Amino acid sequence: MGWQIWQQRFQRLFSSGLVREPFHILTITLLALILPLSFLLLARLSYARYLLTLDSYVSTPQYSSTSSYVFSFSLYSNPALLYLVVSIISIATLIHGFTGKLTLISASSTTPTFRPRLYTAWIFLCTLQVCVGLGIECSVAAESVTSGFDVGRSLFSRVIFFLGLHDTMLHWCRVVVKPVVDDTVFGVDRKESLVERVAVAVSFGSLWCWRLRGEIDSLVVLGVAKRELSIGMEMADFVGWWLYYITVTIGMIRIVKGLLCIIMILIWRRRARENLDDTNTDEEKGLSST
Repeated sequence: MGWQIWQQRFQRLFSSGLVREPFHILTITLLALILPLSFLLLARLSYARYLLTLDSYVSTPQYSSTSSYVFSFSLYSNPALLYLVVSIISIATLIHGFTGKLTLISASSTTPTFRPRLYTAWIFLCTLQVCVGLGIECSVAAESVTSGFDVGRSLFSRVIFFLGLHDTMLHWCRVVVKPVVDDTVFGVDRKESLVERVAVAVSFGSLWCWRLRGEIDSLVVLGVAKRELSIGMEMADFVGWWLYYITVTIGMIRIVKGLLCIIMILIWRRRARENLDDTNTDEEKGLSST
């Protein structure tokens, strides 16, 4: 009886906007960050595989059996699925950047036809979360090996990659995360609010300054280092290089679209000013003729 009373109180509290709105925003933000965290994990695993190919790696301190098991499992089993998932998201974002179309699931709806897509999206989210969770646990267990490196690139390339990764995360959030969370929490599709945008953007910017900025370049730099050292390239190295430059392409598309938008606005204002001047001139001529 007491449990039912507390359950009813919780339902009434959750049904009000006092709890449901913050929970909605927090859930969207955390699920949106899975994508940049996936890139961080792939960068760390790429560095770990690079160390495994060096002769000096055998001289590093040994880990416990549990840590070694988690490390080996994440290094050899987890990346394949994670590369596939991240590749699908990146390609969808790239196509959307060119055409403005292609979403992984449609907008939320109460019709039964949407339910299979909703369940598929939940499976997609849970699968990605499990992969990233195992990988992050691996990187923490082997932190002395997989962190503390900085393979710097130019500021311009980092800015483009930052924009591309941010655009990929936004597309991931809008077409997968938000419809699922909206349908689960509210039962209907909701328009993206300014608070949601700010929360996601601030969280991504904080993650970039904290970890991504110094580690994400290993996706492409370590592949080049292997080639210079005449070390055999693996399929994961090619996929990491490919993902890096897809993200850079997305960032370049965003910059080009932004420049085109600014140019169109300037042209429109110029034409509006010219039309206004012509109108004033015609009025002045009409007054002078009278």
